Amino acid sequence: MKKVLRKVIPVIAWLLIWQLVAFIIHNKILLAGPLETLKVLISLSQTSDFWESIAESSTRILLGFFIGSVLGIAAAYLAYTNEVARDFLKPFVVTLKSVPVASFVILLLIWFGSRNISVIICAMVVFPILYLSTLEGFLSTDVKMLEMAQVFRMPRLRTVRYIFLPQLKPFFQSAFKLAIGMSFKSGIAAEVIGQPLHTMGNGLYLAKVYLETGELFAWTIVIVLISFICEKILALAIGRAK
Repeated sequence: MKKVLRKVIPVIAWLLIWQLVAFIIHNKILLAGPLETLKVLISLSQTSDFWESIAESSTRILLGFFIGSVLGIAAAYLAYTNEVARDFLKPFVVTLKSVPVASFVILLLIWFGSRNISVIICAMVVFPILYLSTLEGFLSTDVKMLEMAQVFRMPRLRTVRYIFLPQLKPFFQSAFKLAIGMSFKSGIAAEVIGQPLHTMGNGLYLAKVYLETGELFAWTIVIVLISFICEKILALAIGRAK
């Protein structure tokens, strides 16, 4: 009970501060309070476009997250087993890490249009995160354990299951936690720039255009909640994986 209160009380305190500041400013355009935001959120939830936007954006962002994760892990394994491949991938990974998302979004809009922009951007953001973390996990694997597996002619699948996976698990936990949050941030940012219809990014953009601060906060809360739920589900799945 005490642990729950320790988590809930700070949240309530910040909500009260938010409401107090909104009351002092007394301008819904400049700052909508939590009560106003809640009203807007309830109003939005009663429309089909709201749920369609959530489904559309979440599906594409999670698809991009999945593609980026698979490619990142596969590339990390290739780099672990082949130093030439590791050197070849290094400039590409550094570029993906360093170039701003907005630059990629504009270029991809020219090439592919706006419909699948969030899928590609999420995959590009997730790839280096999973690649670097997985590669670090592989390189940290106990060499003596691998030599023992080789001496006893342990099958490759068992080597992966009993040696590599336990070693990689903590790296996956931190990498996936970071990657899922970055996926939603970058994916929504791509939607705000690209403006595909019936997406959460489009909802944010329209809220900005019409100066609907309450709607802007409502969409932001929805995005944060979905990202948080996905992160917890992923952490639970990795935690239970043997």
